[in-house]
Amino acid sequence: MVPRYTTIDILNNCDGFPDPEKDPLGHAKEMGRLYTLVWKDSEGTFPIGYVPLTVLEALENTPESIRGPLDVDHEARTILAFQEPDTEEARTKLVGQLTAYWRQNQAFRILKGWRDELWPVYGRNGELLFSIERVAMGLFGTPRFGVHMMAFIRRNDGNSRYDLRFWVSKRAATKSSYPGMLDNTAAGGLMTNEDPFECIIREADEEASLPEDLVRKHAKETGTITYIYITDERAGGEPGWIYPEVEWIYDLELPADGSVTPCPKDGEVESFRLHTVEEIQEQLAQGLWKPNCAIVMLDFFVRHGILTPENEPHYDEFRARSHRFIPFPGPHWAHWQHASPPEKRS
Repeated sequence: MVPRYTTIDILNNCDGFPDPEKDPLGHAKEMGRLYTLVWKDSEGTFPIGYVPLTVLEALENTPESIRGPLDVDHEARTILAFQEPDTEEARTKLVGQLTAYWRQNQAFRILKGWRDELWPVYGRNGELLFSIERVAMGLFGTPRFGVHMMAFIRRNDGNSRYDLRFWVSKRAATKSSYPGMLDNTAAGGLMTNEDPFECIIREADEEASLPEDLVRKHAKETGTITYIYITDERAGGEPGWIYPEVEWIYDLELPADGSVTPCPKDGEVESFRLHTVEEIQEQLAQGLWKPNCAIVMLDFFVRHGILTPENEPHYDEFRARSHRFIPFPGPHWAHWQHASPPEKRS
């Protein structure tokens, strides 16, 4: 029998890391296979990532000339690394040297997907500590930042309760992660020094052939979603990597007359199709959507009154967990005016 996924199932498939306050036993169990990567500045020490024991072992077995000084506190289960070079550029070079060494020695299967794209790791005051090859970020559990956009039209042709139709993409069968799954219209990761809005403009062009002037004029930022994902086999590489993620979300209403339609461009997308709300709800129930993209779609339904406390028993939990606190610094902290850095939270 084919499983049917509820909203809470979809949420669990994306936000799989236990919350220390709501599930202390689950959190303690998960932390049993991890050490915390920490950073030290003039104000003290703070966390920047979660490192699996397999990666710690690789760090300890790598020559210091390649990975730099390493300070491991086995009692506190913390790792202090990449501190000694005194510039961001030098630290980035050191981390790149280490991950390239592991790639050459086939230490981790995840590194087979090497992309030659640098993604940022931030300090508590928004400063860039270093950048790291995007596929290597899971080795250190540092937060990833990205953008997602749903393009839609308004049309009422009598076959849906809603006048919304969404341009849903199908990922290429050749993709190393989540091949053939359904996805948002455009999405991608923030490279070092890239602005979220400029990123979605780039991705909308590269993945969906959407004109820059149209996206720049009509795309509307709606906030962020946040979650902590634990990978499975579909993500490529070994399962179990931890990805704290912050995604800037955009809506883009396109002309209902079909004068502008997304079209595959860079090979990442197999096709685009218009779908009704009901069709997407059925796809989500069948588990056809990429996990984090499913959360983006449900977030749209919440914001537009399709998913409500009256028709969704887990409405409050979805709202809370799709905007959970990420305990590592980054530009998202500026968007959380109600939250303070983790070392100041009670």
